[in-house]
Amino acid sequence: MNKLALKMLLGDRGKYLGIVSGIALASLIMIQQPGIMLSILSRTYSFITDIPLPDLWVMDPKVQFIDDMKPMLDTELYRVRGVPGVEWAVPLYKGSQRVRLANGETVNSNLIGFDDATLIGAPGELLAGSLADLTRPDAVIVDEAGAKGRLAGPGGGASLPLTVGTVIEINEHRAEVVGIARAAPTFQSMPILYTTYSRAKAYSLNERKLLSFVLAKAKPGEDPQAVARRITEDTGLAAYTADDFKRKSLDYFLKNTGILMNFGFMVIVGFVVGTAVTGQIFYNFTLDNLRHFGVFKAMGATDRVLLRMILLQALLVGFVGFGLGAGLSALFAVASSGGGGPGLQLSWQLLLGSGSAVLLICLMAAFFSLRKVFRLEPATVFKG
Repeated sequence: MNKLALKMLLGDRGKYLGIVSGIALASLIMIQQPGIMLSILSRTYSFITDIPLPDLWVMDPKVQFIDDMKPMLDTELYRVRGVPGVEWAVPLYKGSQRVRLANGETVNSNLIGFDDATLIGAPGELLAGSLADLTRPDAVIVDEAGAKGRLAGPGGGASLPLTVGTVIEINEHRAEVVGIARAAPTFQSMPILYTTYSRAKAYSLNERKLLSFVLAKAKPGEDPQAVARRITEDTGLAAYTADDFKRKSLDYFLKNTGILMNFGFMVIVGFVVGTAVTGQIFYNFTLDNLRHFGVFKAMGATDRVLLRMILLQALLVGFVGFGLGAGLSALFAVASSGGGGPGLQLSWQLLLGSGSAVLLICLMAAFFSLRKVFRLEPATVFKG
């Protein structure tokens, strides 16, 4: 009977392709839209991810997310270092500065200033140049996306990427590129410039408070959460573990932007369209084959056998349609990776969730078809 069920399904190529196309479209929407949303949301805390060494991020208590700069006095660094349980603490500057290119254009960029002595906070992967060159006067490192994108200079018909040795101007101060680094894209997609903390202060002379964060490490055997509470009690500053600070930044964007609502609406549209298209075509397919099911019932086929036949048909089209949708999503993820815009972030949780939604669509389509088949009287098939 299973072979007959498959023969009925594959014999009607028009409806078979229609059902598969509907499920593939629904799968594509339900995978692609959340995948793009996850990629965008991961950028809200990518800067924290890029600095894995410290256990704790210390900041002004009013800071709401990673790009919400509320600078502190440099003396706060020494107060954090004096808290019991802190092994070391280093300064970190993070701010926005104007970069003037050779053609006179200005580009707003993120300037990161890390500890001069330890270089904690420096980019982890350099594509060109060396961290040791940061000891040279006016030295900065530029992220790869910025060097190839918004900071690329005019070069005839095409833009020329920044390279090691290029001289630029930051806030009316000379800067020489000594390295190109790979960094995770940020939510604002601004170029990132790295230099030492003291040089970052020199580029930002118009600001009185320049200490954006204090990066701290808990002593061996100390619970970072307990050290964070101790820092808050002793200094009045906010202190979070890296995971807590990521969660705080992510929560801010989810609560204060329409990202979740917009992408969630598209996922619902995909589910509704998939259910409506697939259910309607599958139901019509069953109606067109009622005479076959009537003959099977007249020959003694039980409801259980008919249930198995229709479920087999529904699950087959669901499996093929979901495979096509997931495959197209994977191709999109590969094509969009490495670009400056948001990509598509695939995960097994996302595939499991979308696969479960497709299974629900197939079961709903099978349910309405089964009701018609179970109520069918075999004698009506032979009338007329």
